[in-house]
Amino acid sequence: SEYVRASSSHPASLFALFHPARCLAPSPHNSAESADCRIPLCNIIGSGIFVSPKGVMENASSVGVALFVWIITGIITAIGALCYAELGVTIPKSGGDYSYVKDIFGGLAGFLRLWIAVLVIYPTNQAVIALTFSNYVLQPLFPTCFPPESGLRLLAAVCLLLLTWVNCSSVRWATRVQDIFTAGKLLALALIIIMGIVQICKGDYYWLEPANAFEPFQDYDVGLIALAFLQGSFAYGGWNFLNYVTEELVDPYVNLPRAIFISIPLVTFVYVFANIAYVTAMSPQELLASNAVAVTFGEKLLGVMAWIMPISVALSTFGGVNGSLFTSSRLFFAGAREGHLPSLLAMIHVTRCTPIPALLFTCLSTLLMLCTSDMYTLINYVGFINYLFYGVTVAGQIVLRIKQPNMHRPIKVCVLIWPVIYLIFWAFLLIFSLYSEPVVCGIGLAIMLTGVPVYFLGVYWDNKPQCFDAFINKMTYVGQRFCVVVYPAESNGGSSGSGEEGEEMKEARSPLSKDGGDNHKSVDC
Repeated sequence: SEYVRASSSHPASLFALFHPARCLAPSPHNSAESADCRIPLCNIIGSGIFVSPKGVMENASSVGVALFVWIITGIITAIGALCYAELGVTIPKSGGDYSYVKDIFGGLAGFLRLWIAVLVIYPTNQAVIALTFSNYVLQPLFPTCFPPESGLRLLAAVCLLLLTWVNCSSVRWATRVQDIFTAGKLLALALIIIMGIVQICKGDYYWLEPANAFEPFQDYDVGLIALAFLQGSFAYGGWNFLNYVTEELVDPYVNLPRAIFISIPLVTFVYVFANIAYVTAMSPQELLASNAVAVTFGEKLLGVMAWIMPISVALSTFGGVNGSLFTSSRLFFAGAREGHLPSLLAMIHVTRCTPIPALLFTCLSTLLMLCTSDMYTLINYVGFINYLFYGVTVAGQIVLRIKQPNMHRPIKVCVLIWPVIYLIFWAFLLIFSLYSEPVVCGIGLAIMLTGVPVYFLGVYWDNKPQCFDAFINKMTYVGQRFCVVVYPAESNGGSSGSGEEGEEMKEARSPLSKDGGDNHKSVDC
């Protein structure tokens, strides 16, 4: 059945920060049983706040600089979100920055963004959140030492496998899991902030006094400060999730900027005050000595009720893995319909309407990332690659303004100084991150460049040998039989026809200059 955009009579509100069902219409991956999609905005207040404070503090070298890092990262995130909002309604395609980079800079640039997201960004994000979950579950069992690495990786793998099964089984189950476990996230952050306020009222703010806040526990280094920004940006991850579902937003011209104006300041406020609360109960040295900062905070202030904190954070991170698995399928769908990924990854189960092939692929690639349990190296790794393409996307906004100045822009950033500020910060971050962590950042760049030959062999080369096409078709057929999946238009035996790609995929491939992004259809199963 053809997708029909829902009425715009239900604008987003603060409630939509945690229940985006109020501003999302049915998607290709959301069945009629669950047009109720709450997950993308649930991830704006992310689980990264429970792991990033240690990484930020370690690289910032003092409490005062660490707090400035959290504030500046929030401001830069808001600027980036505004730039993405303009692109989101100018190029109204799901897929986020992948779609924007592809339409502005061409197929190769878009493919590299998709390639690195598939191989690095999503798997690494999920691995870090799963490891955070296992850290907070196991740390109370090892009060005098760190949990064993093998135990951390094993529990993280169990978490990932369980949630992959849930997401493969039912979209409704996935959204229910997110609803339930978001409560843990909010409870933990509320407890931390309230206890911090109590501490300040009692006069316990030694590390917040200017003379002490800027007392370094190691020499300041501009390269390390760049890494502190990368660590902080991980916690803000999720600010661009709505751009992955632009086609599904009801009245995006109103709801997209409204969600940004509400969520980014709120998240920045919560994160800054959570970190202020941490240093009212712990010295920088105590914070750095803990792999589960919120657990240590709870043990110091909550007494016999300290068990609340690890349970709350474990619930939060469990829901974080679930949300990341859920949203990753949209990027796979957008890439597959453009011909940049195997068509199997765009398929959904015939009755459950769940993207089983995409979920299984994401699960396997995330399990490979669990070969290491060093979360902070993984965060530097994914943060560098993420910021690389954030900057390319924002640069695309300037290019599009120059190349097509008269293009209709329902939302327009008034002056280009904002994307320029973002790009200056972007250049600083990438240059000094590469200087401080050349191996980690270099590996990310190398993986990205491996996508160049893959693009020319798999996408650009049209006249492939018949045996190659036959092999791909056979593998696709085997995958369909194994996962019981078809294209969305076929999932309920609709009239869209044969097993070939539907018209919605063909139309979605037309370039920006021809259709302005207005002719795309999506299909609700």
